[in-house]
Amino acid sequence: MAAGGSASRRAQEARRQERLLREQWQAARQQARRWEAASEGERRVAAQLLVLTGRGWRLLVDRRWPGTRTANVDMLLVGPGGVFVVDVKNWRSPPKTPDGRLVADGEPRDEHATRLLAVTKVAESAVASLGMSPVAVQPLMVFAGHRVDVELGRIRLLGEAEVGPALLAQRRRVAAPTVDAIANHLEQVFPEYEGSSVPQRPPEPARPQDDAPQGLFDLDRLREAAMAEALRAPIEQWMTFLHPDQVALVRRNWSGPARISGPAGTGKTVVALHRAAHLARRTNGRVLYVTFANNLPRVQATFLEVMSPAVADRVDFRSLHSWAQEFLRDRGVPVRLNGDKAETAFSLAWKHVGRDSCLAEIDPAPGYWREEIDHVIKGRGITSFDEYATVPRRRRRTSLRRTHRQAVWALFETYESLRTERGVHDFNDVLSLALEEARRRTGQHRHTAVIVDEVQDLTLVGVRLLHSLVGDTPNGLLLVGDGQQAVYPGGFRMSDAGIDIRGDRAQVLRINYRNSKEILDAALAVVEEDTFEDIDGLPTSGRRDVDLTYHDGQVIRVSRPTRAEHDEALLEALRDLPPGARADCAVLCPSTRAIGHYQRLLERAGIPARLLEHYDGRPVDAVKLGSYRRAKGLEFKRVFLPDHQGPLATAARISGPETPETERERNELSRSQLFVAMTRARDVLWLGSIHGLSQA
Repeated sequence: MAAGGSASRRAQEARRQERLLREQWQAARQQARRWEAASEGERRVAAQLLVLTGRGWRLLVDRRWPGTRTANVDMLLVGPGGVFVVDVKNWRSPPKTPDGRLVADGEPRDEHATRLLAVTKVAESAVASLGMSPVAVQPLMVFAGHRVDVELGRIRLLGEAEVGPALLAQRRRVAAPTVDAIANHLEQVFPEYEGSSVPQRPPEPARPQDDAPQGLFDLDRLREAAMAEALRAPIEQWMTFLHPDQVALVRRNWSGPARISGPAGTGKTVVALHRAAHLARRTNGRVLYVTFANNLPRVQATFLEVMSPAVADRVDFRSLHSWAQEFLRDRGVPVRLNGDKAETAFSLAWKHVGRDSCLAEIDPAPGYWREEIDHVIKGRGITSFDEYATVPRRRRRTSLRRTHRQAVWALFETYESLRTERGVHDFNDVLSLALEEARRRTGQHRHTAVIVDEVQDLTLVGVRLLHSLVGDTPNGLLLVGDGQQAVYPGGFRMSDAGIDIRGDRAQVLRINYRNSKEILDAALAVVEEDTFEDIDGLPTSGRRDVDLTYHDGQVIRVSRPTRAEHDEALLEALRDLPPGARADCAVLCPSTRAIGHYQRLLERAGIPARLLEHYDGRPVDAVKLGSYRRAKGLEFKRVFLPDHQGPLATAARISGPETPETERERNELSRSQLFVAMTRARDVLWLGSIHGLSQA
C-alpha cells in the first residue's frame, strides 16, 4: 500500500458524505418551502430535521393538540433515538436560563416551557400503550437563527444548527419498523391541520434485520417487534426494555410509600430504574437509588445513563453503607469503621463467653452467632434483653429458648465492650449512627425521593434510615424486591419499620420477561419446597406461577468424573461461544475460593474475564466472573455455574430429623443463593457437576 493511501481514501469518503448531506439539505429545503403555513425560521428547522428522514426518522409537522380547540404542536419527530416533541421559536434574542427559568429579551418566558411539558405528557400517554417508556419521549425547544445547546430541567434547548447533530448523536432505542409504527400511531393521536403536511424523503433501503412489515402494527405485533430488537441488543440494552404494563407503574402518582414485588425475572429493577428517571424529570430535588451490594450502583448508573442521559446526573446511585458513611461525613459525625478489628473483638468475645456456653450445643461454629448479632440484634436496632427475648427472628428457622437468648445477649454485650475498647465501629454501627442523625435533622435532607432495590437484603435499621429521609410523602419512598431472592440471613416486615403501604401502592409483577420455562423450572426445582415470608409478612410458596414471554432458553447439564475434566468442559463451552458472546455471559461461583480457582483457570486458558466487583454495566468483551451474591440485580444471556451444589442442597433437605436446625437454615439460604444465580440466565444456563460431589 502506498504511503498516504489510507488517508486519501478517508478524504474521498468524507467528500462523498459531504456531497450526500448537501444534496439531502437542498432537497429538504425545497420540501420545507412547500410548507406554506410555516414561518421562514420553522422552514429552516424543518429542513434540518427532514435530513434525518433519509436516515430512518419520521417527521410530523403542525399537528393538532388533542383535547384542545386550536392549540398545535409544531413538530413530532420519531426515530432510532426515540420520540421528540419539538417547539420551534423565532425569538430575536437567544434564550437564557438563570436559576432554572426561561428568559429572552429580559422577559420571563416560563409559560412556553410549561406548555411544551404539557404536550410532551400527552405524547407520553400516546406511546405508553405501545410499550415505550416515558424516558424515550423528550421535549426540545429549537431556536431559529441562534446557536444554543443548554438544558432547562428535562427540556433541551437547541439552536437551528445544533438540532440535527444532537439528534443524530442519540443512542439507538427503536428499531426501524417500530419507528414507523409509533409515527403512524402519533399521526392518529395528533391529527394534522389541512395543508400542513411536509413531503418526506423515502428512507434508505431496509437492512436485513429491519425487514419487518411496514405500517401500523397492532399492539401485539409492535410489542413483539420491540422485544425482538431488545433480544438482538447487548444485555446492557436489554435491561432498558419496558413492557406496557410496567409503564403505568413508572408513571403512577403514589400517595405515600409504595412497594413493587414479584418473582425473579419480572423486571423489578428495570421498573425501578425507569421510575428514577421519571422522578428526576419531574422534581427539582435529587433521587437516591440505594441497594445493598457494592457493585450494583455502578452498573445501574450506567444503565440509567443509556436510558435517559439528560437526567442521569440527578440520580445518586449508592450502596447503603457507602451512602451512610458519606451522610455522616458530610454532617461531621466521626466514623471509625474497621472490619478487621471488629472481627477480632467478636472472636475474643466468642472465646470468652460463647464457645463453652449452651450456644455450642446448637451450633459450635461462631459464624451463626455472629449473624444473629448482625442481623437480629444490631440489624433490628435492639438495645435491651427484654426486647430481644421476645422478638420474632424473621427468616431464622432455629428455635432459641430463653436460656439461649440470654447466652446470645451475653455474647453481644461482651463483643460490644471489646469493640468499644478498640475504638472502632462495625457496619451496623454506621447505619445506627446515620439513623440517629437523620432523625435529628428531619426535613434537612437533599433527596426528594428514595428508591430501594433488593430491599429484602437490607436490615430493619437500614430500611428505617431510608424511610426517615422522605417519610410518607407522595412519591417519596419506593421499595423493590422479592423475599425469595434473599441472600442474607435475618429479615423484617415493613410494619416493623413503621411503613404503611395500602391499596394499589403494593404492586406485584407476575410476568417473567427473562427466563424460558426450561431455565425457570430448573431454578424453581431448587427452592420449590422452601416457603418464605416476604417483607409484607405473608407466607409464600416456593413455586409461584408466573406468565412467561420468552421461550428460547435452554439448560445444558454437564457431569464429569473429575474436577479436571469438569473444568475442561467449561473451557470448551466458553471457547465455543460465537464472536462477541463473551460480553453477555457470566461464570458464577458460590464462594470466594471458587472464584479464585476459576479466575486462574480462565487466565491460563487465555479467556478474558472481568470480575463482577469491577463490572460497571458497560459492554466489555470478557466473561463476567463473580459470586452468586454479586450477581443479584444483574442478568446475562448465558450463565455458567461450575460445580454447582444443587444435589447437596436437595440431600440436606431430605436428610431427616438428625440434621441440625442451623444446618438446615444454612442449606435453605444456600438454595436461595443458587436460585438467584440460576435465574440470572436468559438464553443458556450451563450446570456443571462432578460425579459424587454434585449432580443436578
